Amino acid sequence: MGFATVADRDAIHNEMAWEERDVPTTMYQFLDRARQKYGDRPAVSYQLLSGPKDPAETLTWSELFAKSVQTANLLRALGVGETDTVAFILPNSSETVFALLGGAIAGIVSPINPLLEADQISAILRETGAKVVVTLKSFPRTDVAQKVAAAVDFAPNVKHVLEIDLLRYVTGIKKLIIPLIRPKNVVHHTAATRDFNKEIAKHPSDRLTFEDSKADRVAAYFHTGGTTGMPKVAQHLYSGMVYNGWLGDRLLFGEEDVVICPLPLFHVFAVEPVLMSMIYSGAHVVFPTPQGYRGDGVFDNFWKLIERWQVTFMIGVPTAFAALMQRSVNADVSTLNKAFSGSAPLPIELYNRFETATGVEIIEGYGLTEATCLVSCNPIEGAKKVGSVGIPFPHTDVKILLHTPEGPRECATDEVGEICIDNPGVYAGSTYTEADKNHELFHHDVYLRTGDLGRIDEDGYLWITGRAKDLIIRGGHNIDPAIIEEALAGHEAVAFAGAIGQPDSFAGELPCAYVELVDGAEVTSKELLDYIRPRITERAAIPKYLEIVDGLPKTAVGKIFKPDLRKMAISRVFNQVLEEAKVAAEVVEVAEDKKRGLVARLKRTGEVDEEALSHLLGNYTTPWEWAA
Repeated sequence: MGFATVADRDAIHNEMAWEERDVPTTMYQFLDRARQKYGDRPAVSYQLLSGPKDPAETLTWSELFAKSVQTANLLRALGVGETDTVAFILPNSSETVFALLGGAIAGIVSPINPLLEADQISAILRETGAKVVVTLKSFPRTDVAQKVAAAVDFAPNVKHVLEIDLLRYVTGIKKLIIPLIRPKNVVHHTAATRDFNKEIAKHPSDRLTFEDSKADRVAAYFHTGGTTGMPKVAQHLYSGMVYNGWLGDRLLFGEEDVVICPLPLFHVFAVEPVLMSMIYSGAHVVFPTPQGYRGDGVFDNFWKLIERWQVTFMIGVPTAFAALMQRSVNADVSTLNKAFSGSAPLPIELYNRFETATGVEIIEGYGLTEATCLVSCNPIEGAKKVGSVGIPFPHTDVKILLHTPEGPRECATDEVGEICIDNPGVYAGSTYTEADKNHELFHHDVYLRTGDLGRIDEDGYLWITGRAKDLIIRGGHNIDPAIIEEALAGHEAVAFAGAIGQPDSFAGELPCAYVELVDGAEVTSKELLDYIRPRITERAAIPKYLEIVDGLPKTAVGKIFKPDLRKMAISRVFNQVLEEAKVAAEVVEVAEDKKRGLVARLKRTGEVDEEALSHLLGNYTTPWEWAA
């Protein structure tokens, strides 16, 4: 059955209750099903370098099952039980997939962003009680091993560190040179350190050496955000992971598909919608380079990689699509027929440019870590409303609710409220590992409050209009504005600071800050930026623009009123773009629209090429219109 309309979705939904569907219960059963069903078909491919002729490793479903089972058996031998945590701090590699799946079979796997600083990694290791850490052996051009060694110093529960050496993927003269220039790694922790591949080779690959779980349970921890301090840790059940895979098989992928996914396996997007869907559908996934899209040459070689692997389905985020559109399509991409975008809103101009260049429509989707990811997407075969995130999936109940003194009220069609969801990926009442963080997270004890503002139109499509959470989303990466504001607040001249995301044609948003000074104080924007730069641990969060204003807009109770700051930023960015492009128009106001959120209203200051203007501002997700 296809997925073109709400009626199609409802027909699938009404076949039977989710609980009645014959789906695997555990990760071991899930992988064993793939082994039996798809056997010698290709499952996962990985290449260390990005060139279309560079060496690559491909594992069949039988081989992936075997390596994952060996990993699970090793972890259980190291004392990992069903409630124990196995953390991995890794870039992409074949072993990353083994650690992920083997960790979920033996215990609870916890992917951690290797770009985080050592203190942040350590905080997550402590929060999850990690017993085993899988990470890189020291390797040129990466400090992951050094950061993890420092993090484990302050995570006393970690008893074992398993190292993966990327040297096995290297060929030629580099294989001889790298051992000579390998960075030193000073280790002070007392955890036992072993070679991952040597250790798993000691264990059976055809069966578990322990009894598999008998029922649904927590199988993964995914941290959210992580720009500074302690991120929240979301819990994923086997059932939620399988649900994501079932959706992919039923609605998106088939066993003949080849999917390229240059996204990191520490991120929920690559794991739940993509890898779980591969396991259920038998499709073949390609992971190019340790850093995915960030890897050397990936964008330059991307179209050639499509041709090499005969890719049918690509996975990306808006910043990746924007970068690809800066390069000509220099290879045969005729096999490509689908492209999926998530993590941030997609500008309509980018959608149109991609379709013109490739002949492929981008499918926008919506998900979140707290719901084991998938919530909705534009239908594969039906009408795609650019700017919307499509139709909620089967077995996913989305409600738009308003919080009132009398309790939550459901919104009417096209009325904006908070997006709240219930589906098999929602772990009601226990979304986060920290119990206190689950308070007031649900409406009616069922519907997860996403913190996103949105509406459902008359055709049943979901639209996101804003974020109650106030996060800045830079290229799909969540940045908490509080870390910028806290850094600024430490300066003696700063009275108040407000950080928001300003529109950006490439990243979607970039962090910017507005500052009100203490009476009589004198300081420049440059001095403030120089002050906070070393105090913000992640470069992505450093403001790209900082303005000192006479007074910040505030609410009646003295809180900074950020909608006004966003209006200021939109006006400034748009007017600058219009001036640089010599378009005879300017923003006269930014107004709140009930359906579309903040809308820039323009007036003509001379003769305007309407088509050129639409292309120019179509690079931004902020809508615009002519002022009356």
